[in-house]
Amino acid sequence: QVQLVESGGGLVQAGGSLRLSCAASGRIFGSYTMGWFRQAPGKEREFVARISTSGGTSYADSVKGRFTITKDNAKNTVYLQMNSLKPEDTAVYYCNILLTSGPSWGQGTQVTVSS
Repeated sequence: QVQLVESGGGLVQAGGSLRLSCAASGRIFGSYTMGWFRQAPGKEREFVARISTSGGTSYADSVKGRFTITKDNAKNTVYLQMNSLKPEDTAVYYCNILLTSGPSWGQGTQVTVSS
C-alpha cells in the first residue's frame, strides 16, 4: 500500500501563488504516473495535472500557463506550483498515484482563493 500526504494548501488572494507538495511512502516500483485533481463545492472531481516516470506532463486547459507540476525522485515527492490564482481555483486538491496495481489517493488539501 502506498501512502500519500498533501501539504501546502491555504488562503491566498487572487493573483497570488501557492505550492502544493505530495509525499509518497511505501513500496513503489515500476512505471507510474502522479498527478493532481481538485474538487470544488457542488462539482465533480476534475483532473488538474499529471507527470509520468519519464517526466512528461499534461495539464487541464483551465490551468495551462499558470500551474506547473514537478517531481523530486530522491524525496518521492511531487509538487504543484500554482501562480496567478483565481477564485475559481478554490477547491480541495488531491494527490494521486497510478501504479500498475491500481490508484492511490491522498486526503486532500484545501486551497481557497479570495477576490
